[in-house]
Amino acid sequence: QVQLVESGGGLVQAGGSLTLSCAASGSIFSINVMDWYRQAPGKQRELVAEITGGGGTNYADSVKGRFTISRDNAKKTVYLQMNSLKPEDTAVYYCNVVTSTRFGVTRGYWGPGTQVTVSS
Repeated sequence: QVQLVESGGGLVQAGGSLTLSCAASGSIFSINVMDWYRQAPGKQRELVAEITGGGGTNYADSVKGRFTISRDNAKKTVYLQMNSLKPEDTAVYYCNVVTSTRFGVTRGYWGPGTQVTVSS
């Protein structure tokens, strides 16, 4: 099994910054894509940013230029640096990690979520 532990959420004023972390542990052969999603009240969960095993990144249009995703493969950790935060960034943020077994079987795991609240 794989466990994900998220940290770094909290309350911040508009224009401020936060950095989220998500550390994976357990029976892991390799990690493919690592993602951050978010879900605001009354809205569907949406992809915020993703980073591939090779370091390629992709961002939602709403966060481009403000958020940066990165990963430390040795620590099995993905980060989300969030700058110039806006009230509309308020949501529960979830990390998602896709792992592979030595036989090429992939599986995705979700973290429990961390609350980010941006006050105006």
